[in-house]
Amino acid sequence: MSKQEWGYIRFLLRDILKREKGRFATMALLSLTEGLLPYISIVGMGVLLDEVYNGADGKKLLGCALVILLGTFFCRLLMERFLESFSQKLDYTKDLEAREMNRKSLSMDYEYLEDDHVQDLRSSAFSKSFFGIRGWFLWHLHDICKSIVSFILTLCIFVPTLFGTGEGLRARNILWLMLGLCLMLGAVFWGNYQASIRYIRKVNKIFNASDGLYTRKKYFADLLSGADSQKDLKINSQQNALDEEIGKICRTLRENQSSESRLFIKRKAVNIASSQLSCFLIYLFVSLRAFMGLISIGNVVVYAAAMVQLMDALNHFSVSIGHMKQMAMFAKDYADFMGLEKRKYTGTIPVEKRRDNRFQVSFEHVSFRYPGSAENVINDLTLSFEIGEKMAIVGKNGSGKSTFIKLLCRLYDVTEGVIKVNGIDIRKYDPAEYSRLFAVVFQDFSIFAFSLGENIASSDKTEEPLVRDSLTKAGLGERLAGLPQGLDTYVGKEYHSDGITFSGGEKQKMAIARAIYKNAPFVIMDEPTAALDPLAECEVYAGFDKMVGNKTALYISHRLASCRFCEDILVFDRGRVVQRGSHEELKAQEGLYRELWNAQAQYYEGEG
Repeated sequence: MSKQEWGYIRFLLRDILKREKGRFATMALLSLTEGLLPYISIVGMGVLLDEVYNGADGKKLLGCALVILLGTFFCRLLMERFLESFSQKLDYTKDLEAREMNRKSLSMDYEYLEDDHVQDLRSSAFSKSFFGIRGWFLWHLHDICKSIVSFILTLCIFVPTLFGTGEGLRARNILWLMLGLCLMLGAVFWGNYQASIRYIRKVNKIFNASDGLYTRKKYFADLLSGADSQKDLKINSQQNALDEEIGKICRTLRENQSSESRLFIKRKAVNIASSQLSCFLIYLFVSLRAFMGLISIGNVVVYAAAMVQLMDALNHFSVSIGHMKQMAMFAKDYADFMGLEKRKYTGTIPVEKRRDNRFQVSFEHVSFRYPGSAENVINDLTLSFEIGEKMAIVGKNGSGKSTFIKLLCRLYDVTEGVIKVNGIDIRKYDPAEYSRLFAVVFQDFSIFAFSLGENIASSDKTEEPLVRDSLTKAGLGERLAGLPQGLDTYVGKEYHSDGITFSGGEKQKMAIARAIYKNAPFVIMDEPTAALDPLAECEVYAGFDKMVGNKTALYISHRLASCRFCEDILVFDRGRVVQRGSHEELKAQEGLYRELWNAQAQYYEGEG
């Protein structure tokens, strides 16, 4: 294996020792007992045969047999105990691995979450193996450790035979035989290792070809799990086309699995052939030693059985070493994902607590471009405002409105310039405290398949009166009163079979209620009503404006009438604020605002 591949193997080993020392210890004990178990019987039977041959009495033979049986019993008992514990851990190791990756996702910088490459890493790392990457690594490491135990025990048995009583020609012959035996063991190992490497390379090609197919298969399973997509499929008569596409995927996956099975059978045939040839040579070697009078009848059994056991262990060892190369390739994505480092500076300054909720915000020569992009989305933006005002941000799609909010909430850090709150760079504030300043209803808001109360409180600990008040203010009071389970009602059926399906409009009101419940000094609505008609959107914004009271309310929309009630309107174009003022002031000026207003005026007849 290459230096880089060994690096990934070391990463996995360190990761296991850091997170799961108990599992590693169980694996080591299992390997020890599994490797030891067959040798108790092998050595015991050899001793027993020699005692019989030498005419030992029945009492001694019975004692010898009992020692063998008790040794085998206790060793097997321990092995089964460790095997059960190890197997149970492997059953949920993938879940634990997924938990670690989810923790990483929850704690990583937001910019990684919008990076397709990072999400591909996560998906690839999660889907690489049945047991999970660490579990599969431990399984092959267990095989390697067990093989090493067998090798050490066989060596301990065979070393005394090198010092037999033969002299002259017989001694030289034994040395040649031993040399030949070592060469045979080396050849078997190298042949099986190379066969395993070739097998793994071919299987990886099949696996990589199937990876995208499994993704598509999962997509179709998710697509057909709900009724929403079925409307379009039925109206457009796409059922047959969809069924045909799913059929192609299943047939290709089946063909790939068949190819993998054929490769596996070929590899096993090579392993079996080499093992049988090795066993023949071992029996020949032991027979010659017995013929030359160097070993007893009991030793014939011991040496032959020990060498056969060693050859089996050597076979497993070579295959597992080959799989380590595969593990290194699989571990690459997992290691790269878990190794992503924070790019954002983590501040420690607490946010000033103000009863009047008034904070001064300033953007000073701020420019920003998304990672991997060469073009700025925000260009040399300088502006300031005081929290406590009612503001609107308008402009065409792609003008930088939503990016402005992401920067203000510090989901991203600026590329150039600085954003300050009360004169302090926001990067210096404690992130958790800073995020408490904002209650945001994003354009692509998410309502989770948890209980209604948990969705609004964003926690399993809810202040029920406040949750009910927030839902009532958001227009869901009557709906809540009609729910048998009240705030314990699950949203949708994905998480709980007793859940209730809510409409898109009701979910939108839940998102608004969540923002009200948070009671943050700064409330932002980032085009969450884009699916509504202009007049309905205006009504939602106006109603929400009454709910927020004296807090800052920042509304983002590409439709102008919905934000006319705001005291201050920022007009964005190509990442810059090209106009600023009230609705009446901007409508009276030449510029983008009046151009957009005139283009949309047909929707606002009688509205201004």
